[in-house]
Amino acid sequence: MKYALLSAALSALLMAGCAAVLPTARQHFDLEAHRGGRGLAPENTLAAFSNAVDLGVTTLELDIGLTADGVVVISHDTSLNPDHTRDASGAWLAPNTGAAIRSLTLVQLQTYDVGRLNPTSNYGKQFALQQPRDGERIPTLAALFAQVQARGADAATVRFNIETKIDPTKPEETAAPEPMVRALLAEIDKAKMADRVTIQSFDWRTLALVGKLAPQLPRAYLTTPRTLKDSRWTAGIDAAGFASVPQMVRAASANAPGPVIWSPAFADLTPTVIKEAQKLGLKVLPWTVNQRADMQRLMDWGADGIITDYPDILRDLMRERGLSLPPPGKNTKS
Repeated sequence: MKYALLSAALSALLMAGCAAVLPTARQHFDLEAHRGGRGLAPENTLAAFSNAVDLGVTTLELDIGLTADGVVVISHDTSLNPDHTRDASGAWLAPNTGAAIRSLTLVQLQTYDVGRLNPTSNYGKQFALQQPRDGERIPTLAALFAQVQARGADAATVRFNIETKIDPTKPEETAAPEPMVRALLAEIDKAKMADRVTIQSFDWRTLALVGKLAPQLPRAYLTTPRTLKDSRWTAGIDAAGFASVPQMVRAASANAPGPVIWSPAFADLTPTVIKEAQKLGLKVLPWTVNQRADMQRLMDWGADGIITDYPDILRDLMRERGLSLPPPGKNTKS
């Protein structure tokens, strides 16, 4: 009996020691499907977003622009991209011939098919595993919101990370920041999605406007070394006046109380700078991370989430680490 009690005590101590070194499940690690998960399905299409919800992601990452008739549509490119766009006859667009999204009405825009990659293009070769879905059109943001709402409880927790595609060095290519932001906010309000949306941008003028017009919305400050060196991207803020990028983001975001995210290119991160950003109250959400080893490193360093073209790989890694997984769609195994 004495030995049995001693054995039980030793087992309890051993279990406690193991628990101390096992990773604790983090309830809020943000698994974001970049452009809906373009490694798996045609980017920024309803098919891609549906696939990501089926798989089980925290957030759908996407990009928006405005058509000639002022409709908010989902597109990363400011012009039709020949790498994944065919005309009404099924022919691939010739290089450098894609019309600007801003120059087309919604009806004109939706005559183009964006359901597969051009296999002869260098871009297409990067995503050889992407499953084509012929007939997919550039969708409206309203259509995505409606698709997610139609799934009810199946997608009730899915969030949206929406990037305004504006280049301040090429103002003629898109709508100006204010009409784009106002149109975006109107669609969010119409769909009653404000509690599920983050607005992100490399053009910090956008985020300043969001802070003014919808101050409670989370804002994500996208950065690269190139944009940080040009104050046209940073709403006139000079990087030379700050000791670090997190300090610069914190200063830029001081105009509104909503949650603030710093979203840098993942190669720009170090453990030290992640910790600094988090001490300043910023969440750190790097992009676009597609290699398992890079995901592992960033998770070890304490990133708050990851934006990836391959949400399936990140989901598997989260499962292996004992992290809390976002629920998958009804017909998909976890």
